[in-house]
Amino acid sequence: MKEIILLNISGQDKPGVSSSITSTLAKFDIDILDIGQSVIHNTLSLGILIGVPEEAEASSLLRDILFKAHEMDMHIRFEPVPAEEYESWVTEQGKSRHIITLLARKVTAEHIGKVAQTAADHGLNIDNISRLSGRVSVGSTTQAKTKSCVEFSVRGAPADTAQLREEFLRIASDLDVDIAFQKDDIYRRNRRLVVFDMDSTLIEAEVIDELAKEAGVGDQVIEITESAMRGEIDFTESFKRRMALLKGLDESVLESVAQRLPLTEGVEELVSNLHALGFKTAILSGGFNYFANFLQRKMGFDYVYANELEIVDGKVTGNVTGTVVDGKRKAELLRKIAEKEGIRLEQTIAVGDGANDLPMLSIAGLGIAFRAKPLVRKSAKQAISTLGLDGILYLIGFRDRDTL
Repeated sequence: MKEIILLNISGQDKPGVSSSITSTLAKFDIDILDIGQSVIHNTLSLGILIGVPEEAEASSLLRDILFKAHEMDMHIRFEPVPAEEYESWVTEQGKSRHIITLLARKVTAEHIGKVAQTAADHGLNIDNISRLSGRVSVGSTTQAKTKSCVEFSVRGAPADTAQLREEFLRIASDLDVDIAFQKDDIYRRNRRLVVFDMDSTLIEAEVIDELAKEAGVGDQVIEITESAMRGEIDFTESFKRRMALLKGLDESVLESVAQRLPLTEGVEELVSNLHALGFKTAILSGGFNYFANFLQRKMGFDYVYANELEIVDGKVTGNVTGTVVDGKRKAELLRKIAEKEGIRLEQTIAVGDGANDLPMLSIAGLGIAFRAKPLVRKSAKQAISTLGLDGILYLIGFRDRDTL
């Protein structure tokens, strides 16, 4: 090989640019060592790293390429690449790769700048930046529900992953965005099972709190619930205390509560897309089967595990039958479902908001704290607080145009 040259072609995007350039290169028997193309707002940027063989006449090659670019009204720049620099680049291809995902209602230059600088500070080199979200009109009046996502593909491994995650978490909190950091491996691209907590995850309420309001003990139960979600008291103990306060509640109340439960933003879009893409889904809830089954009928979850309310003579007894679905049980159930479906834990996703969700979040390939308390956000691998549940589709690499 006589020379290595980097070609940078840019200009108004139009059909035939890539084919015209490469057809011209083909006349000189050129090797393509690397190639990349992107289009932003109808402006094309095409980069081609070429190897010029010994027998080729470089001056004739560059003249023909320059003429072809001028013919198409494109700008072109040539940059010679030293052989040792190229070989050094080749040796880096085995380095670890990671994906950084930035989610926000609206992405700003400050968001991009903070993410890029933090990545650089930890020795990560950005190879590619892509927008996963759809185009948004600048005149949109519904910004509160808009979604923006930018994905960074980075090369290298941080010396201290925990510190990097902590810095991203701080930036996310300061700028009201979400930042996910994942290893880019075969498991990330082959997720197959998603399990969800129900209360304050799939629905924007805690069912037991809603039942307590109907029973006239709302304030007492809410206080216990919040303490448990913060991890201040054991879930099973808190559950027993709250259940005891519901004793005597009429069974007819359950249906009215189920009908008015508010679904979380993006949940129907997420679940319908997951099913269309062949994912299995499950509800693993410390709440009640009655309400989890209601959601299953509405959205088609494949599995439901929750607590069974004991009802005698049309009244809630304050007891549950069977094994209480606490944090430990949720992790066991995740393993059980994955094994039944022939799915590795690395291919699973778990989503929850409370301290009792941490066991399943910790063993899933992708554990997501959704609109969670600070303790849970800090402990989970990833967190989403800015967007709705359909933001999870971005974390597994789907673009808006890929979804229903």
